[in-house]
This record gives sequence, C-alpha cells and structure tokens, in this order.
Amino acid sequence: MGGDREGKEFDRKLEEMGIRIKDADSRKVRGEVFDEDTLLALYRLVHKKKISAIGGSISTGKEANVFLGEREGKTVAIKIYRMRTANFKAMAEYIVGDPRFAGMRKTRKDIVFTWTKKEFANLKRAREAGVPVPEPYAFDRNILIMEFIGEGDTAAPQIRNVELEDPEGVYRAVIGEIKTLFQEARLVHGDLSEFNILWREKPYIIDMGQAVTREHPNAGTFLIRDIRNINRFFSSFCSVEDEDALVREVTGGTFRPLADKER
Repeated sequence: MGGDREGKEFDRKLEEMGIRIKDADSRKVRGEVFDEDTLLALYRLVHKKKISAIGGSISTGKEANVFLGEREGKTVAIKIYRMRTANFKAMAEYIVGDPRFAGMRKTRKDIVFTWTKKEFANLKRAREAGVPVPEPYAFDRNILIMEFIGEGDTAAPQIRNVELEDPEGVYRAVIGEIKTLFQEARLVHGDLSEFNILWREKPYIIDMGQAVTREHPNAGTFLIRDIRNINRFFSSFCSVEDEDALVREVTGGTFRPLADKER
C-alpha cells in the first residue's frame, strides 16, 4: 500500500510540473534517480520545451539511467545521472586535468553536474567532427537529452549482441572512428568497448561523459585501453592489428607507443 501511495504522489507531482508520462508507464520512471535536483531539472527542461514526456527505461547503469522521452513529437533518450550512487571519485579522475573544467568545485553535486555538461560538450564536439554519436539536444543539472538511436521505441542493440556480416569491416570502421575522434574532435573516449557501441546499420559510439581532450595527462593511457578493448572484442571474429601500430595510426605518430611495463 505504501508503494502505491508513493507512486500516486510521484505521478501527481509530475503532473503538477506539466510532465507527461509517456504511454502511462509511470512505474518504470519512478525510483531513486528522481530526487529534488532531478525533478527541478526535469521541470526546467519541460518549460523550456526541450522535452514533453518521459517514459519507460532503456537502460539502467551504476552511474545513470536512460529513459525514453519525447521532444517535438519525436522519441529521444533522457539520460539521468544518479546523484546518490554515482562514483564521484572515478568521475573526478576524468574531469580533473581537462582544461575545459578547470574551475570545477569538487562537491558531489558539482561533479555530477559537470559530468553531464561534459558529456553534452563531448557529444557535440564528436558529432561536429563526423563521429557517429547521438546528437545532444539539451542538458540541465544531471539530465542530458539526446538523440534516440533505435527503431520506434526499441533501442539499437549493443554491438556485442549483433551477428555482424562483415566483422573485419566493422572493426576497421570502429578504428576509423577512434582516429577521427582523436584527430578531428581532439578527444579520447576513455572507456570504449563492446558495451558502448550500438549497431544500427553502422556502429554508433555512446557514453561520452568520460571522454577527455588530447591534453589530458592520461589521454595516452586511455587511448591504449580503448584500442586494447576493441582488439580484444574483435579478435574473436577477425584478425586485429598490432596495438602500437594502431596507436601510431590513430595519433599520426604524436604519441609514443608505450612499453608493456608502462601500460
């Protein structure tokens, strides 16, 4: 009974704020992500007409939940970073050293808000460079509104769950996107793997919150980790190239390949 009362109260609060529950699927959008900061951010995004509805869950992670939403009659993805359970120490590692956010205060709230802003900025920068990433539309506090990659209300699958017709071609395409990200967007993803590459006729790179600029002190280490992860995954399906050769290809020789003891 307590849960039902809590749910009705949550629905009423959303309705008062002018937030429509897409497909009346309110149970899926309740939970610990909806604290006061999140509700305020939702309210502001709705009144700025950045979103008109929120619906069921697309994915649930340790740092964030992603929900279906609606914007100008089209389906969008609403990513909400958790204020209570996010790994603030890990987030700070990717923010500290990024010249774009040098003045950030290190409170929990500031780290999450900065992370959201950082993902928006990274997506915009990557997309402008031609990397296939979701188009970012808006952000507020710990909420990011972006393009939904999928069909209808069904999200595109992670590449690990797809039977690829030409794995070698896809492997080369992913390496090409790492190169474009580095050379044109001047970014390193920092956590690239088969878990954050979606497949919809081609690979789409997601989860750009931790991406760092080339000037970040750990950019080289993160780049090698990305390449190693991609090689590990694709090695089960096709021949992969030497890590050091790939680092030289991606960076144009600007980073010295690391010896094993340095990795």
